[in-house]
Amino acid sequence: MSAAGRWADESVVAGFAKAAPNQALLDYARAERKRRSRLRVLDLGCGAARNAAPLAAEGTIVIGLDLARPMLLAAGHRARGVEVGGRLALLEADMAPLPLCDACVDLIVAHGIWNLARSGAAFRQAVAEAARVARPQAGLFVFTFSRATLPDEARPVPGESFVFTQFSGEPQCFLTEDQLVGELARAGFEKDPPGPLTVHNRPAPGRRLSGGPVIYEGTFRRR
Repeated sequence: MSAAGRWADESVVAGFAKAAPNQALLDYARAERKRRSRLRVLDLGCGAARNAAPLAAEGTIVIGLDLARPMLLAAGHRARGVEVGGRLALLEADMAPLPLCDACVDLIVAHGIWNLARSGAAFRQAVAEAARVARPQAGLFVFTFSRATLPDEARPVPGESFVFTQFSGEPQCFLTEDQLVGELARAGFEKDPPGPLTVHNRPAPGRRLSGGPVIYEGTFRRR
């Protein structure tokens, strides 16, 4: 993940600053607060705090990490507008290694961040770091690119199994559902509740993708 480029672009930051939170994520965090009264959330690649600020405003303690300083500045501005009550800490940091101690968070949000890993090794390192800082039975909310975004004939970067350049010209991760669930299981995260992932933006049979990527969304739990 790079702090330079499009993530520091003024128009991109402005778009993220106005983006609505993910309602499924907010609902999941509310359910997790019933499990742990003092829920501590790590939002990886928090951007302009589209999710971090609403979570903090509802009473959750949130640590938001991002490498793009303009995004963090926008996140701070958004937080001031919703009265987070000192419950949101913003740090300029990458998704791996994480500047946190072992087993210190109750919920990890990986919302549109792990797909930015430029290699399978970087993806696995980020997932392993998330597992390291997660407490036993911590929740994980994942929102990431699906392999269904790309045509069947697309081939990954040489030496990689799920890293492709066909979508944006830059290496990004596009996993099948089996690959994603398998990678998370190897790091210690199990699908919870069991069952298939939610899929967003999947084109109808026989139609090509138009617009944004196909997205997998799902919740997991640290063993």
